[in-house]
Amino acid sequence: MSAHARKATNVTKPAEPRRFVFLLLDRFTMLSFAGAIEPLRIANRVAEETLYAWKLAGESGDTAICSNGTAFKLDMGLDEVTREDTVLVCGGIDVQRATSRGIIGWLRREARRGATIGGLCTGAYALAKAGLLDGRRATIHWENQDGFLEEFEDVKLTKSVFVIDGNRLTSAGGTASIDMMLKIIAQDHGEDLANTVADQLIYSAIRTDQDTQRLSIPTRIGVRHPKLSQVIQMMESNIEDPMSPADLAEEVGMSTRQLERLFRRYLNRSPKRYYMELRLSKARNLLMQTDMSVINVALACGFASPSHFSKCYRAHYNTTPYRERGTQGGGTGVRLSI
Repeated sequence: MSAHARKATNVTKPAEPRRFVFLLLDRFTMLSFAGAIEPLRIANRVAEETLYAWKLAGESGDTAICSNGTAFKLDMGLDEVTREDTVLVCGGIDVQRATSRGIIGWLRREARRGATIGGLCTGAYALAKAGLLDGRRATIHWENQDGFLEEFEDVKLTKSVFVIDGNRLTSAGGTASIDMMLKIIAQDHGEDLANTVADQLIYSAIRTDQDTQRLSIPTRIGVRHPKLSQVIQMMESNIEDPMSPADLAEEVGMSTRQLERLFRRYLNRSPKRYYMELRLSKARNLLMQTDMSVINVALACGFASPSHFSKCYRAHYNTTPYRERGTQGGGTGVRLSI
């Protein structure tokens, strides 16, 4: 063998780019999709080499329409991928309708072949429906958590902005996709590259999987009163079995009268009224996101009887739970707030 030949055999072949397959469900959310694909493009540009490649897939193999009406030309249908590929299911509005039998079968097949599979926004629903999140930690957009918890008891649902559990990835939607992809880039090629990509995105506060989706209670209600925040947190954690105002007051070391004054001063309503609004909000989510019966929704939100539930619901939303369910086509549509 010549010296030139020996030298040639010792040259290290450049690593193949990591490939992502974005499965675009009908009416997927553009923001979470863009937040996932743009960091990959920028990583390639900054590194001045192709570290990442991607293809757009969909059940039709032709075009996919996102929730704002924009059409995307697809590269492939439900074709086989390799075990080195990462499949990201991009969900959005009405994910239950978009998650067809064909989609579920394809996800199961590719999971058996060893591919890493994730869900963006409501895409976690499709993974859970295929049984790919059983026993795994996962997340989904906060607005869809109530319905998800009722349907998929075997999934360890969190409120994190994103979750990486082995070869299963989920992000909560919106800009959470950026955080997850920056984490992946850092794992693949180091923190410096990930930070440079974040700078290119003008993304100055990178979140981790320890960060939660929603604003803190003081920020959300615009009040920084520790005892008020503590009471509201207890309310949100006890929807099915509501606590009495007396018990809530005792837990934070004040009288019922003091608690009443606190709520009147800062929220212009009684604790009882605020608690009722929280319970009715969860009930509305369940009616719109699940096929639970109205009776079961009432029980899940702490109402002892359907008649009392219906009366409270009508007073707050100016319609009955049954009519609300009817406007959602039988409860099969999952809403998304973004």
